[in-house]
Parts: sequence; C-alpha cells; structure tokens
Amino acid sequence: MPAINVNPTRMELTRLKGRLKTARRGHKLLKDKRDELMKRFLDVVREDRALRKKVEAALMEAHGSFTVAAALMSTEMLEQSLMYPKQSVELTMDFQNVMSVEVPRYRFQTRTSDAGDVYPYGFASTSGALDDAVDALSGVFQDMLRLAEMEKTAQLLAEEIEKTRRRVNALEFVKIPQMEETIKYISMKLDENERSTTIRLMKVKDMLLKESIEERREADRKALQAFGGGSPPPV
Repeated sequence: MPAINVNPTRMELTRLKGRLKTARRGHKLLKDKRDELMKRFLDVVREDRALRKKVEAALMEAHGSFTVAAALMSTEMLEQSLMYPKQSVELTMDFQNVMSVEVPRYRFQTRTSDAGDVYPYGFASTSGALDDAVDALSGVFQDMLRLAEMEKTAQLLAEEIEKTRRRVNALEFVKIPQMEETIKYISMKLDENERSTTIRLMKVKDMLLKESIEERREADRKALQAFGGGSPPPV
C-alpha cells in the first residue's frame, strides 16, 4: 500500500512527479541554508567566546579597582560620589537580516563626547581607584553591547538551524520517501491495468476470430446444401 492515499491515475502520477521534483529542489536548498547557517553560527560563537573573555577581564579589573576604592573611602562618601550620574546614554536598536533571521544590532550615543563627563564627582575627595573603576566600566560598555548582540544572534541562529534541520529531515526521511513509494505504487497499478487491458483485448480478438470462423463455416455449409451437398471447401 502507498504511504499517501491517492487514486492510481496518470494525472495523479504526473502531479506527484512534479511534487517530488519540487521537494528534491527544496531539500537541496534547505541543506545549503543549514550548512551556511552553521558556518555563520560557528563564526558568531568564536567571536562571542573571544569577546566574553575580554569583557570578563575588563569587569574583573573594574571590580578590583572598585574594591580598592571601597576600602580607601567611607561608605557614605562612595555612595554620594556615585549617586547622581553626570553622563547620559541613548541606546538604539535595529535589525539585520542574516540568512532570513532578523538579528538585533545595538548602538549607543552619549549626551556629550567629553571623556571627563563619565566622572560624576570631584577628584579632591575621592580615591584614584574609583577613577580607574569608572573608566574601566566606561570602556567596557561598547564591548558589553557587542557581546549582547553576539549572544542573541547565536540564540536566534541556533533556533533557525534547528527548524531548518527538522525540515530537511522531514523531507529526506518522510516526505520524499512517501512520494517515491506512492509513485512506484501508481506505476505498478497502471502497468497492471495496462496488462489486464491487453489480455482482455486479446481474448476479445480470439472470440471475434472464432465467431468469424464459425460464421464462415456455417455459410459454406449452407452454400453446399443449396448446391446439392458435397464436402465443404477447406477453410
């Protein structure tokens, strides 16, 4: 029995052959897409790994400087120094199409371009270690945004790879074999029907030939009787 319930007709056979051709072309395109997605995904993972190490090192440096500042300054003075930020940041986001996947792209812009505006306090009553911590955090901000892009891009690409892989497997192991089996079944049924039709035509031809011979013999017999008997002519 075929995997797909269809009528074994030539029209259905032609339609299935067209669907099979389209499925094979789609299977090839999806495999190419999956391979390209895997390549892009691995590139993103490598960049993400290197960037994560860089960000973690910068954050560790900022944390160390902040720990030193907290040890040298009183808690009240440290809180007052960082209570009111001097610089503001505007964050924007758009999307980039990567192999039919919309991945985010983050951009930020500070209110002013003056590097000194990142320090929301005076330098007279604060420790130099706090300056180092603020400067380290300011410098790592761009890399943190880039890391967020890479993390989200890797997640979206992984989801798209999984969906594409399922589609490829569905075509390769389910849909295409089903259509091939159904085409084989219809072809066998059509061949069987053609053989049955040929046999019926041959039987009908034999019956007609036999009836024709019998009619000729009967006509010859009647003709001999009309002319006074004798042996019938050979047939």
